[in-house]
Amino acid sequence: MLKKSILLLLISIPLLAKTSNYIDEKNEFLAYKDSLNSEFTKYKEEQKKVFEAYKKELGVYWDEPKLSTKDSWLSYSKDKKTRSDVDFKNETITIETISTSKKAAEQKIKMALAKVITIDTKEAHNSDQLERKLSKIKKPLGVLTSKVDAKPILSTVIFDKMPTKKSVVRYVNNKIKPRQIKSTTSQKTKAITSNKQKPYVVYSIQVKMPQNTMIKRSRIYYQDIEKESLRQKIPKALVFAIMHSESSFNPRARSHIPAYGLMQIVPKSAGIDSYKYLYNKKRLVSGSYLYNSKNNITMGSAYLHILYYKYLRKIKNPDSRLYCTIAAYNTGAGNVAWAFTKTNNMNKAAPLINKLTPQQVYNKLMRDLKYEEPKHYLKKVSKRMSAYNKLYKS
Repeated sequence: MLKKSILLLLISIPLLAKTSNYIDEKNEFLAYKDSLNSEFTKYKEEQKKVFEAYKKELGVYWDEPKLSTKDSWLSYSKDKKTRSDVDFKNETITIETISTSKKAAEQKIKMALAKVITIDTKEAHNSDQLERKLSKIKKPLGVLTSKVDAKPILSTVIFDKMPTKKSVVRYVNNKIKPRQIKSTTSQKTKAITSNKQKPYVVYSIQVKMPQNTMIKRSRIYYQDIEKESLRQKIPKALVFAIMHSESSFNPRARSHIPAYGLMQIVPKSAGIDSYKYLYNKKRLVSGSYLYNSKNNITMGSAYLHILYYKYLRKIKNPDSRLYCTIAAYNTGAGNVAWAFTKTNNMNKAAPLINKLTPQQVYNKLMRDLKYEEPKHYLKKVSKRMSAYNKLYKS
């Protein structure tokens, strides 16, 4: 009996040591995330100051100084008097310019449209005045940056092949006719007009993108999505549907949280978890890192893997777990658990989920998720998954 006890003790010592090391490593990682919070909060405050200062500069000319969002990419000319608003969700391009002459405005609008339909993601990032200002802010120690890769934004949507100067001019002249240019006055144009000159006016035109814009935009990222979906053992239709729902394939997407890029990665949460899982290192990534489409798809796919195979691993039915993964991508695994237990404990929620059919799980989430947004999100992504399954035969 004594020998058996000693043997069991000898066997248990390495297991206890291994468990202790795992706990220590986990606690160290959590402590790292906590320590970054204060640094990242300061960093966000500095970013906010830059944003407000830049909006103030734009506010000299514009009643509404718009900036890029999840679905829209805003770009301004150097003098800030011309702007392009590419609305990926509604598939429109709106060009506005402030001028004292319609003829001069027409030329500025044509130049702006020509630029926006041919520029790639790298050039768009490097020429962005706001990004230049943000890049000068001192980043928290160890934050990773990256060069933005050069991917087409609208050229493959507008043109069937690489556009030439002639084809660009033809497209621009076809879309912009003097009679279609609208003119309005605003408080700002009145303010910048002096008594000795013609009044400033806001001239604008809206161009509708092709009906198959979303499909063409998705094809740009097909190879990267296929590679990462295989690597992370997740359906590529899920990645496409998440990307569609998060950004409408807007490579310059940025939300107030802030979340960045195609799959709207939040640096201090999903960003840290995904980088640790991928590279076994604790790192905070920057906006420029996530504006790189390869990095964004790699990290977004990794986070889906973490949700499906780690946080929600105790959910047995794959379809039920998929529904919970979709909702968790938007609202977090804890809020998914809350829908079933009114606590954030997934260990308690999983047994209850396992008693339900996938359809019952879906219905429960749609009824009892804490917030409305993830309910709409689950519905959108599920529907779009079906469409992308058919499109790409997943």
